[in-house]
Amino acid sequence: MKQRHATATASALFALLPLSLLLFRLLVLLVRLRLAAFRDAALSLHFLARLRIRPVHLRLPGTDATTVRVWCPAAPSAKPPLLLLHGFGGDSKWTWARNLPALSRHFHVYAPDLLFFGAHSRSASPLRTVAFQARCAAEAMRLLGVDRYDVVGISYGGFVAYRLAAVEGRDRVPRVVVMTSGVAATPGEMREMAAREERAVEESLLPETADGLRRLVRRSMHRPPPWMPDFVLDDFIKLMCVVQRKERAELLHELLKNGAGIDPLPVLTQKTLILWGDKDQVFPLDLGHRLQRHLGDVSRLEIIKDAGHALQLEGADQVNRFIKSFLLDSWNGPEVGSGPALEPC
Repeated sequence: MKQRHATATASALFALLPLSLLLFRLLVLLVRLRLAAFRDAALSLHFLARLRIRPVHLRLPGTDATTVRVWCPAAPSAKPPLLLLHGFGGDSKWTWARNLPALSRHFHVYAPDLLFFGAHSRSASPLRTVAFQARCAAEAMRLLGVDRYDVVGISYGGFVAYRLAAVEGRDRVPRVVVMTSGVAATPGEMREMAAREERAVEESLLPETADGLRRLVRRSMHRPPPWMPDFVLDDFIKLMCVVQRKERAELLHELLKNGAGIDPLPVLTQKTLILWGDKDQVFPLDLGHRLQRHLGDVSRLEIIKDAGHALQLEGADQVNRFIKSFLLDSWNGPEVGSGPALEPC
């Protein structure tokens, strides 16, 4: 009797085993498929609860229904205002995740999602130029009541920062930080760099597959993560690379065609810090030296060793120190250079 009962119990357990394994597998898949979304939510919570930075959605003046999301301080302070402009690798939250905690201790930080990045910064305008991005970023700062601020831009954001500084002038934007950005490359050189790619440039910079994103990470970082499973990469693509992909591809093609959209490239009158990784495989270090020569005495170039294009991640501590030292040491110092701003475009 007992033996038959034990046999029946064992049979029942074996019958339940496949169901248990299936439920476990579904749970694992659920967790895996939402890791990037979990990270995104955790960043938002960290910004809100610890850094006291909140998202604000601004409707810009005009008829093209342009809305920009800006992460900005929840309360006023006496800290100097600082505008951070991200590149193609993600929105402002993901780009500056390792910089905002340090920088927000010393600066009143504003970090917009540039137009067509993420789900919140949108426009019905057909314009895809660097000039349009710069104008929208400047207009957002005006709506927030910030009349004078320094600006930091990385990669694509460096193009936007340079254009914004040139148009707004030294009275509104007294200091500029350009990070690993090909501003000094001619449009022809930009097109040559794109032509050397093994695949279409939008496939390289706007990946749709885990393999494509893995290649991009390895190219952007000198020390990429050793473990990049497909389920994490796929989730990041769903989160960051699907919405408004067409519009971002148009931004990319416009950048390759016209660069910063100013020919010849103006010499900024603002003090300018140029930061570059010595292992950058996207924009070679030579472009950093060229930009420094172009700007002359108002600029200086700092090279961060063993860092690639994703400089704000791989060299975060050094980047934060350079930005803090450059901006705070010169905050009350004399201005360098003179000359009018460009006409707004």
